[in-house]
Amino acid sequence: MEDKDLKKFISRVMETDESAPDLLHTLEGFRWYMTLYHCAIREVQTKFEVLNEELSLGNVRNPIDHIESRVKSAESIVGKLRRMGCKFSLKSMTENLNDIAGIRVICQYVDDIYTVAEMLGKQDDITIINIKDYIKAPKPNGYRSYHMIVEVPVFFSNKKHFVRVEVQFRTIAMDFWASLEHDIRYKKEIENPELLAADLKECADIASSLDTRMQMLRDRIRPKSSADRSENQKEEAVETTAERTERTA
Repeated sequence: MEDKDLKKFISRVMETDESAPDLLHTLEGFRWYMTLYHCAIREVQTKFEVLNEELSLGNVRNPIDHIESRVKSAESIVGKLRRMGCKFSLKSMTENLNDIAGIRVICQYVDDIYTVAEMLGKQDDITIINIKDYIKAPKPNGYRSYHMIVEVPVFFSNKKHFVRVEVQFRTIAMDFWASLEHDIRYKKEIENPELLAADLKECADIASSLDTRMQMLRDRIRPKSSADRSENQKEEAVETTAERTERTA
């Protein structure tokens, strides 16, 4: 949203004149917070990129398929506050909403999600605020994902700010279903919504079964871990030594 449109939008929300001092103060503060949230996303996204590169060294693959991020728009922020029964203000926005800054981490397999999430949570500058595991306990409509609200420090020139970021972990199958479910469900004038909901739930179950089966196939053909290879190398070395001893004798 351009500055002039943002100004008009906030003016309507606050029901005040566009030249009013309180509007200008809120507009300036809103821009500052949006910058802060964008910086928080960069901080967390860099952590995932580092973890992904480090994990690829030992496991011969990258557990993270791709990363998406977004900062909520002014319209989304105001809309969610209204649904919560809250009026819009900078204080209300920062105190009531934990998902203004959001990152979506798409992993290849379900166990990758738990591995990467645990590694993020163990970092000493990350504070875990809340976790919701919709993989082990899916929503009634079939939605599956692993949600974390984390707090990360952002260093500005004069102060350190702690910012909350919502991190959603999904497999490729979970993300495929969620994206299409959102597109289908929000179409207008849907006939037989109950039947549609049942069909979407069935598709979610199929996606879950696909995740389970693909992970089983991966486990069947996965090369031995570095620890297993090291142990085998030790055994081979012992056997070679024994053979040499026998020949010498």
